[in-house]
Amino acid sequence: MANRLDEIDRRILYHLASDARNTSAPAIAEEVNVSAGTIRNRIRRLETDGTIKGYHAEIDYERAEGYLTNLLICNTTITDREKLAKQALQVPGVVNVRELMTGRGNLHITTVGSDREDLTRITRTLSELGIDIEDEDLLQREHFHPYSPFGPGGSPSERSMTDFMSLTGDAEVADLTVTDDAAIAGQTLREANDTESIEADTLVVAIERDGTILTPRGDTTILSGDLLTIFSRDGISDDLIYRFTGESTDE
Repeated sequence: MANRLDEIDRRILYHLASDARNTSAPAIAEEVNVSAGTIRNRIRRLETDGTIKGYHAEIDYERAEGYLTNLLICNTTITDREKLAKQALQVPGVVNVRELMTGRGNLHITTVGSDREDLTRITRTLSELGIDIEDEDLLQREHFHPYSPFGPGGSPSERSMTDFMSLTGDAEVADLTVTDDAAIAGQTLREANDTESIEADTLVVAIERDGTILTPRGDTTILSGDLLTIFSRDGISDDLIYRFTGESTDE
């Protein structure tokens, strides 16, 4: 069951997602006009009820040891997805596993290795678990941003491109929020493919709507406010962003 949040809870989550290490209770308290003790109590409650699941360091493995970071796009059956995700996380070199509610590409696995041979060893081990690896690319960099509607004066329209990853070559992954004036809004995925709003090299791998993850299918209609995870083999272009959000990266 979803936990109900008020404005203070949202502001806490916004600042912790932005920079948990350097965020202080007094600073948040001053912004929302409550006591620091109230903020600390709210944080403990959010941790206890599972809204805050943990705090993780963002590590640049290349800078730390010259290591390589690899993103694997994998396929599993729906019944085996959770089991294989847990098994994959136990493989040495696997640092992140993300389960998606989609048919193909429903498991994203991030691995770290000392060199390409090490990455190959990790990939081979994952394959031996029964995980079908559809695609892989070296991860160049990741960019994060807290959820804008939880921030000061935030609204979904303030920031439609919320997360972006550049992979080696031209491949990229981005999280895009569909806006009212986006060309794709109101179209099914099949219609978007037919009209080339979604090109052949572009895959919608997940749809988040009202806090629920939907499995993208041909008859799924894209609605304003949907948060789409997009994978594009040829890169996330300004034109692609415009079709999904009605804005370009330089806006």
